[in-house]
Amino acid sequence: MRIGDPAPNFTLSNQDGTDISLSSFKGSRVVIYFYPKDNTPGCTKEACNFRDNWDLLESNGIQVLGISKDDSNSHLKFINKFELPFILLTDSEPCPVATSYESYGLKKFMGREYYGMLRHTYLIDKDGKIELIYLKVKAANMANQILSDLGLE
Repeated sequence: MRIGDPAPNFTLSNQDGTDISLSSFKGSRVVIYFYPKDNTPGCTKEACNFRDNWDLLESNGIQVLGISKDDSNSHLKFINKFELPFILLTDSEPCPVATSYESYGLKKFMGREYYGMLRHTYLIDKDGKIELIYLKVKAANMANQILSDLGLE
């Protein structure tokens, strides 16, 4: 995937079990961030950074979609616990959406290899094309980085 490529469209269930399609956001910028698991330290920092920058993101017409393998119940608890104002989506095994965004692959932890969600972030422009790609994400300041790169801080 490269900047300027059309973003792969998808439809996934959100925290309420409602189907959400990327194509329904055409005309808006959309941050799609892939993360490993609800309620884990790095994922919580990342979600809270988006939450803490929500007013600035929203006022600039930027929507946020978080995607993990967690189910809607887990997402709802995560949203309620940390007062997250944006949508979380479920990409169940074998994670076809994450795979299409090159965000599902081999990981290593404590000498063990396994397949899982990679922490990647994409900014999709108003026309549905990839505007920015972040493959080396610093969870604690991802939203700040996007806003800075767009000159919106």
